Amino acid sequence: MKSFLLFILSFIGFYRVCKTQDFRRREIDLNGFVQNLLPIQTEDLNYNELYENLIQLYATPLDLNTCTRDELSATYLLTELQLNSFFEYRSQFDKFLSIYELQAIPDFDLATIYKMLPFVAVIPTNRKLWNGLNNPTDNYLLIRTEQLMEEKRGATGNAPKSRDGTLQRFEGSPVQWYARYRYSRSRDFSFGLTMEKDEGEAFRWQPSKYKYGADYVSFHAQVQNRGRFKNILIGDYQLQIGQGLIYSSGFSLGKGMETVYTVRRPSTGIRPYTSVTESGFFRGIAATYTITKKLEITTLYSRARRSGSVSTDSDPTTEDVISSLQTDGLNRIPNELQYRANIVEQNIGGHLQYHSSRGQFGATLLYTHFDQPLQKTEALRNNYEFSGRKNLLAGLHGSYLWRNLNLFGETARSQSGGVGAIAGVLASLNKRWDATVLFRHYDKNFHSLYANAFGESSRNINETGLYTGAKYTIHKKMKFAAYVDVYRFSWYRYLVDKKPTSGFDFLVQDTWTPSKKWAFYAVYRQERKEHNIPSDLSKQKFVTHYTRRNLILNAEYTLSKIWSFRTRIQGGTFGYENFKADKGWLLFQEITADWGKFSATTRISAYNSDSYDARQYAIERDVLYAISMPAYYERGFRNFVLFRYTPHRSTDIWLRFSRTDMPDREKLSSYVDEIKGSHRTEIKIQIRYSF
Repeated sequence: MKSFLLFILSFIGFYRVCKTQDFRRREIDLNGFVQNLLPIQTEDLNYNELYENLIQLYATPLDLNTCTRDELSATYLLTELQLNSFFEYRSQFDKFLSIYELQAIPDFDLATIYKMLPFVAVIPTNRKLWNGLNNPTDNYLLIRTEQLMEEKRGATGNAPKSRDGTLQRFEGSPVQWYARYRYSRSRDFSFGLTMEKDEGEAFRWQPSKYKYGADYVSFHAQVQNRGRFKNILIGDYQLQIGQGLIYSSGFSLGKGMETVYTVRRPSTGIRPYTSVTESGFFRGIAATYTITKKLEITTLYSRARRSGSVSTDSDPTTEDVISSLQTDGLNRIPNELQYRANIVEQNIGGHLQYHSSRGQFGATLLYTHFDQPLQKTEALRNNYEFSGRKNLLAGLHGSYLWRNLNLFGETARSQSGGVGAIAGVLASLNKRWDATVLFRHYDKNFHSLYANAFGESSRNINETGLYTGAKYTIHKKMKFAAYVDVYRFSWYRYLVDKKPTSGFDFLVQDTWTPSKKWAFYAVYRQERKEHNIPSDLSKQKFVTHYTRRNLILNAEYTLSKIWSFRTRIQGGTFGYENFKADKGWLLFQEITADWGKFSATTRISAYNSDSYDARQYAIERDVLYAISMPAYYERGFRNFVLFRYTPHRSTDIWLRFSRTDMPDREKLSSYVDEIKGSHRTEIKIQIRYSF
């Protein structure tokens, strides 16, 4: 009887799809998606790259008939119980006829399905490549330009000078622009070109200096699912394999409102790199080849130029060394340009993976070589940092599914002898309870240049920790979640002249959705770490504890299909032990109106903090494929208005104004970014044309 009912539901869904010819995916509010998952933002997470990877998930929807468990779990929308139900359903009824069949899967509710719709599709199989080339799902050109209305010091004749007397003036205009072209069909092929010129950078054609017009140019060409070749990519790319101890990219969120499922990194393999973050990617060729149905191999080669600060010795016979790699991508002034693209980095790697319905097991290798030696500046904390020209990493990873338990882990060893290891378990205890436990250990001499496994620090080095998280569904309209993370650092760290040190943080949050119109959530997070006492608090130098607390109260109201509102109050404290704590708060009101072809969003914010340590963060809605997350500190007001107009089905236009006023300041920022005045105003225009 149950099977018959499922068949009827599937048939109804199939009929509806045939009637409408094609299912049109719902467009997602990417900014809101990230903001709700990570309500308490910090400077440690690379939001541009995170946002870009979320865009890729949306731009290349998963095929319900071929997607793997790792790919589906990478959306962080399904519990282990729901994942089990999905694959049991697909195994029992074979291929999905339409996306509406999701309604027939046990343990799936409408809220979950609604969240999934932007990321999944039913894609025809056995398509010829040349036929697909004539029928892309994405074929668009996007151009964006933005400019600060106030003049920065680096753009004037009063620009500062370096120690040797060189004037540090911007080489190019203050206009920043960005262009992206994409021609692709989901799971078939993708061709893309991305260019960006930052504020103050010059637009020049100088191949001898590795400059081709815009300061940053990125390209990729990808073909998928051609015979035994699962993936072939030439150009810029990243890999997500295992738990991210050797290769890490993708939509990795870390700690936030999703307290259970973001701790695990899914293996999604090779993916194009389309971000404007000018570091952390490979440039060359990579391919995944299917040896058997359960065994596949991935190989890669990369050769890319990086920028690094050179530490020169007074002895002319001594070889120059690179003291640090530059990751900000800014090449505006002589001091930044002198080290641009001055290092050649080569990578050779491989990955062998066996997978079955119960899990997977893989072995990974990565060899990195620099044409100049790296050596960080002399400091006790840098004694175990990477040095030299080459690094060899080898690792093993695996996962195993047993009922509603998902066990996973990875271990790796670098050429220095340092070891990194991570292991955890995800569990759907029942329909109400989900939980996770994760342990990680990274030696002080573990060196992995492309790692981004779960951790407290921004790099996987010098850390041991235990994370526990849980989610409880009180009823359909109310959910509770919490986590506790305890960690220890065995060696000295930046601004921490003591070893070992330790810390912990925890978060509790509650979401309440009383109706389709109202949604509320409250989040409290507390963090305690050890740190050098600042000189303005004590003349004596010692290490002490500090405590940071944050509270967010958020309300969203949808009045109609046109009008929606978001109100937020958030505040926090930051203080060192036995010293007075600094306080900070932020209040904003956001209003969105959507009339179809035209929409507008505005936000009015007021904030105040006793110091930069007590600053607040909140993601702002921005133009498509862009993200804005300013730090709110001292006393001020921050407002923006965003317009979107779709005059034609193939054309979208965005216009954004934003302004920050800090009435207590006579100047903002410093050095070449210094602005005379108490305010800064930005204007941004973006056009997307779909062919």
